[in-house]
Amino acid sequence: MERARYASDPARTRGREFGLEPETARGPRTAFQRDRDRIIHSIAFRRLRHKTQVFIAPDGDHYRVRLTHSLEVAQIGRVIARTLGLDEDLTEALCLAHDIGHPPFGHAGEDALEAAMAGHGGFDHNANTLRVLMRMESPYCGHEGLNLSWEMLEGIAKHNGPVYEPTWALAELDAAFPLDLANHASLEAQVAAISDDIAYDNHDIDDGLRAGFLTLDDLMELPSIRDQWRRVEDRFPGAPRDRLLRELVRGQIGRMVNDVIAETQARVKAAGVETVEDVRAAGRTLAHFSPAMAEEERALKRFMYDRLYYHPEQLATAERARDVIARLFEAYREDPAQLPDGWRETLPPGEPGRSRHIADFIAGMTDRYAADCHARLFGTPPEGLRNV
Repeated sequence: MERARYASDPARTRGREFGLEPETARGPRTAFQRDRDRIIHSIAFRRLRHKTQVFIAPDGDHYRVRLTHSLEVAQIGRVIARTLGLDEDLTEALCLAHDIGHPPFGHAGEDALEAAMAGHGGFDHNANTLRVLMRMESPYCGHEGLNLSWEMLEGIAKHNGPVYEPTWALAELDAAFPLDLANHASLEAQVAAISDDIAYDNHDIDDGLRAGFLTLDDLMELPSIRDQWRRVEDRFPGAPRDRLLRELVRGQIGRMVNDVIAETQARVKAAGVETVEDVRAAGRTLAHFSPAMAEEERALKRFMYDRLYYHPEQLATAERARDVIARLFEAYREDPAQLPDGWRETLPPGEPGRSRHIADFIAGMTDRYAADCHARLFGTPPEGLRNV
């Protein structure tokens, strides 16, 4: 596919916070290919395999976790980017990195850290992703962080749109390496964001059915799903139910991907976009669902919140997870000697740095490490939050 005029160009990157390395160091790669490779080789990325996507400590090996979710987002993002003539490597890197800042136990863990940090600036997983990439994941001798490209960091900061009131973490990073927060991000970042929606909208159906929290009869309440199911049955009469359900999910993803491609092409044309700077100055999100698909997707989200995310068993498990994170935070704040050596030795003497440092430590934990720390500190493992 020929590169579109409005695609991000790795040869014209705005640079890196700590300067550019020689182009052929460790192999001939573009700036965005190097970003992707740095994400894949990072410790923070590897930890995603033990961080909750939807189900905390699921009873089975086939449920999605943050790592497998991120890989699925990247696959969807690359397809859309390729068809639109965007930079696939930047899109993939953004998809792979978008959840790196999530704490253990998914949104339950994030809620607990937000509450614990209420008097110290709060906690936001997206800003924390940038904090990990720019400061905490530091494998290089010459600088902090992974020293990713401006386009990569911009895409993480504003993939959901301009940021007018940045949190303390994002404000600090933007002051050090300005990311033009008041404008929209590149189309690659916008594609990464909507690919995330497509992935979890549909793969959460798959996991919800596997867990028994959703049934096919439940799904038939949605007209769009009901229509797709009838098409699948007509196309594959007599096929086993489990295969038909997986075909339904694949078909849903395909419909959404095709819709995003067509709608984005129409919006780019209507806005007269010619360059990547036109994308940033367009004043609206260009990578988007059509109005009809957007309403269908909103209905699906409402359904998933009602039937899956707010299922009584899910809420009970989330409450236990929030309690674990809250207790860990208080234990480390009251007795910093319980922190590992490296974290204890670098603990700031006063607030808010002290609490932010403890939150950094907890946010980097995997689910199972958080459960193990709880067991060490309080003598008992948390109920139902450790499956290995």
